[in-house]
Amino acid sequence: MDADTSQPIRHSRIPAIIIGGVITLIGVILAVAGAWLALLGGSAYYVITGSAMIVAGWLLIRQRLLGLWIYVAIVAATIVWAFWEVGTDGWALVPRVIAPLVLLILALLVAPTLTRAAHRWRWALGAILVVVLGTAVVGVVLGRINQPQVLAALPDPGPAMADPAALQADADWPAYGGSYSARRFSPLAQITPANVGQLRQVWLTHTGDLPSSAKIRNTYGAENTPLKIGDTLYVCTPKSMVIALDPATGKQRWRYDPQVSDTAIPYTAACRGVSYYPVPGAAVGSPCATRIIYGTLDARMVALDARNGRPCEDFGTHGQVDAKIGMGVVPAGFVSINSPPTIVRGVVVTGHQVLDGQDRWEPSGVIQGFDAVTGKLRWAWDMMHPNWNGYPPPGQTWARGTPNMWTIASGDEQLGLVYLPMGNSTADYWSGKRRPPENFYATSLVAMDVTTGKPRWRFQAVRKDVWDYDFGAQATLIDYKGAPALVLPSKQGDIYILDRRTGRPLTPIGTIKAPGGGVEPEQRAPTQIVSLWQTLRKPPLTEADMWGMSPIDQLACRIQFRRASYKGFFTPPEADRHSIEYPGYNGGTDWGGVAVDPRRRVIFANYNDMPNYVRLVPRAIANKKGWAPRDQARGNIGGAEGAGDPQANTPYAIDVNAGWRLPMTGMLCKRPPYGGIRAIDIASGKTLWDRPFGTARTNGPFGIPSMLPLTIGTPNNGGAVVTAGGVVFIAAATDNLIRAIDLRNGKTIWSKVLPAGGQATPMVYAINGKEYLVIVAGGHHFMETPIGDSVIAYALP
Repeated sequence: MDADTSQPIRHSRIPAIIIGGVITLIGVILAVAGAWLALLGGSAYYVITGSAMIVAGWLLIRQRLLGLWIYVAIVAATIVWAFWEVGTDGWALVPRVIAPLVLLILALLVAPTLTRAAHRWRWALGAILVVVLGTAVVGVVLGRINQPQVLAALPDPGPAMADPAALQADADWPAYGGSYSARRFSPLAQITPANVGQLRQVWLTHTGDLPSSAKIRNTYGAENTPLKIGDTLYVCTPKSMVIALDPATGKQRWRYDPQVSDTAIPYTAACRGVSYYPVPGAAVGSPCATRIIYGTLDARMVALDARNGRPCEDFGTHGQVDAKIGMGVVPAGFVSINSPPTIVRGVVVTGHQVLDGQDRWEPSGVIQGFDAVTGKLRWAWDMMHPNWNGYPPPGQTWARGTPNMWTIASGDEQLGLVYLPMGNSTADYWSGKRRPPENFYATSLVAMDVTTGKPRWRFQAVRKDVWDYDFGAQATLIDYKGAPALVLPSKQGDIYILDRRTGRPLTPIGTIKAPGGGVEPEQRAPTQIVSLWQTLRKPPLTEADMWGMSPIDQLACRIQFRRASYKGFFTPPEADRHSIEYPGYNGGTDWGGVAVDPRRRVIFANYNDMPNYVRLVPRAIANKKGWAPRDQARGNIGGAEGAGDPQANTPYAIDVNAGWRLPMTGMLCKRPPYGGIRAIDIASGKTLWDRPFGTARTNGPFGIPSMLPLTIGTPNNGGAVVTAGGVVFIAAATDNLIRAIDLRNGKTIWSKVLPAGGQATPMVYAINGKEYLVIVAGGHHFMETPIGDSVIAYALP
């Protein structure tokens, strides 16, 4: 199109005025906020571009074709700048170029109204076609560039590692992790990459446990992995009900309801699993010869007859023991058991969840070992009273505020050890009142002797943790170069291999200088350890990593980044401004753990890759906001952990923006991916393949699902299971899909939409010669996936 200085047609001025006004308005926003960003030391692109857009928009309002050419130049320069800043990362390019290109198309549509040149409409439509086709071609090319690459071939299967567990996965799935070695491996091979596409739903059943009121709807998150023993499948529900099902049909055999009150719900109503115990020497068919033992949300340990669900009268009092005895005052919801106990040598070892962030002096994190037959307390480990062997002396209680084990332990029947992933002292983000034993055991893996109830060794991953980096995942027992070992994944993303007899690291570990400062600089450790063998952690964030759905919200995230304290890994929290914690408290690896193929000797680890935006809130301000412990001002429960937790009896409350989201759009400030899955060769520690995990189909701005099947890499909770047939099964992501992944290359080879979120680890078993895949689709409030009560089984025709 040739420029024409003659007057445009008057009746067609309105479209150009509207587009010019939009460009001018956006330019003003970019120029003003961009100037702020530049003053903070950030990119000058926005202030320059915003100023140019003001000129272009004003000229378009004045019906000048020069305004269009200036805007074309702005878009061209933006594309060059975008590739310079982030290269060929397709998701990183989206907020930088898509909105400007859309606005360019609209500007081209009004271009014919600014000139009398011949064929002006043909030229405009042609230019639009070029822009659209060019964008599409570049998108396809970038999509191919961003496809995950197979970095090395998987090792050939060999002899399986020995499993020290008494009960092992075969046709059955007798423990939460397949066995107490927690490998999440099934030796079944009926389903393979060649036939997995034929998997069909063969039954679906509903547990009936759904939120009874709107008040508790924002607390549900099933998280359950069932057990399968013999001819029965055992499922537990968010409110601690246990249901026995026919594994071939899904029909209910029996149901037990412990009648847990809604007031007992802590942060999440969940039951990750139950445990199975065959009583040695018991007569077949006698009452409670085989039993289901598990904990409830109100912290009772319950034993049921595995055949009929009746309480075992010989266990405690009418089949249950109160795990809160000896803890002193326990407000409702402060102590709960939502992870299955680990049973080694007849001792039921359990920790419990202590409601995070309420008070420095919450109930004790004591670890307890109960007799699997009688329910009698065999021992209790209170780190502040290491010489106590049972309940506290009269008039005393177990030490309050100590680190707890809220997640799942693994166990070695042969060594008589249970491996406890320990959390932090209560008041996660302030450490000034912690005592030496707390500092010694917090954020550690502790090997507990089940005979004596005394620690054998401990491995600490974080010194004086103020980032909520407690261990969430089970350790997985393996053999490593001839030594009995374990794989220990962490929320920081580091993966360690330790000798499970001694805790000695078998893979390289390094030390980094940790940032100082924060509100208590004298408490910060000058150094922290990191794994030099394998880490899921990505490089430190930069301003260029900020994201959004448009340049405007990306600019907002850049300003937040520049205003916050960020000194890299282990940046301490502050009170006068936000700090950035990366990775955030959801991992790395959280409670879903990792899966290990003991024949190919490969780890399959799904992980999160999101920061948290954190600020300590002075006590006076927190009081004005009404932030108080739940027993003092219950209010609403649920929501994101740490978002306004009072941390009473410390100088500061804590406010965590989990995932670091913009409040208006709900979009995350860090660019995708937000989650991935990786295959790691155990022998070498090398990554075999790594890929973003989870699609954008249920994600979008303002909470509106985009329904786009694009692999964006979503947040995920729940683990994977791997089979001898060569398939990794996993749900976990926020796209409400269960999928099969070819373990050779990481490609998705089958998927199905679930009726609710799949934030649980699937399990695999066989009955009557047929292999089944089962997932509990219960959804999760923290992951913002739909809540449900479905248990679903898939099998080949």
